[in-house]
Amino acid sequence: MLQQTRVEAVIPYFERFLARFPTVADLAAAPVEDVLAAWSGLGYYRRARALHEAARAVLERHGGAFPSAREDLLALPGVGPYTAGAVASIAFDRPERLVDGNVARVLARLYAIEAPQESAVFRARTWEHAGLLVADLAGRSAGEWNQALMELGALVCVPREPRCLACPVQARCRALERGLTSELPVPKRRPTAIEVELHVAIVRSGDRWLVQQRPATGRMAGLWELPTVEPSGARLLAGPDWPDARGATPAIALGDELGTLSHSITRHRIRVRVFEARWLAGDPEAPLDFASRAQIAELGPTGLTAKILRAPFARATAR
Repeated sequence: MLQQTRVEAVIPYFERFLARFPTVADLAAAPVEDVLAAWSGLGYYRRARALHEAARAVLERHGGAFPSAREDLLALPGVGPYTAGAVASIAFDRPERLVDGNVARVLARLYAIEAPQESAVFRARTWEHAGLLVADLAGRSAGEWNQALMELGALVCVPREPRCLACPVQARCRALERGLTSELPVPKRRPTAIEVELHVAIVRSGDRWLVQQRPATGRMAGLWELPTVEPSGARLLAGPDWPDARGATPAIALGDELGTLSHSITRHRIRVRVFEARWLAGDPEAPLDFASRAQIAELGPTGLTAKILRAPFARATAR
């Protein structure tokens, strides 16, 4: 949950998630749709799917007991070197290294690693130094050491204006010695943003909203959204096949534009135009359905859908 997400933002999600799935067995037995619904709002939904698959793997391969060995951890879906090192060292006090963004910044400055952050050289050198430091602990807790390194990066060796005078390892810091603390680590090259326009239809029947479930594969798989289409160019989000901004499927007719908002998904910078619309006839068929706000929250909406439903113009006149 903490991947590219602040701790204070994660805490309520974490507490609700554990209340709903208190054990590995509970998580493994739950439908993936319930897991995605509990995760909704955190983004990077492949993490939720991997967590669900990992819970099932723990039951099948380890009898429900979470493994402590690095190689067993790495074999679980969604677990990479950092997560394996964190779980092994912090949960089981194994002498394992880890490198996250905070630790990488500390090591880059401590050892004056001048390779770009996205390079294989930077990754290899930070992991090498992390391993040497853990090997030099002489029986002391690797879990406490790794947490201390992460805290050092989060609170002292911060990205801008590091607090070098308060740093307990300032005497050994090569970047400080060479006057490179503001230059290291070498920033990642930012990918070019992709501009996207989406059209979203608000169709209401009383206190229910028309929503559609996204395909089982691809971006935000299995989540629910308001009917959405990209009017031109390659699709980012699937939706009814509206031929143009004012066109319609056989069942949806667009009306007035209610408003616009901005949304971001990784590199995509999205301008969203929201239209009032009406349902023409008959009952919707899967993947379309009408649902109340409470039901949509339980189903697991996309972040964009949740944002639109919070917008003032979402209180469109019921049709």
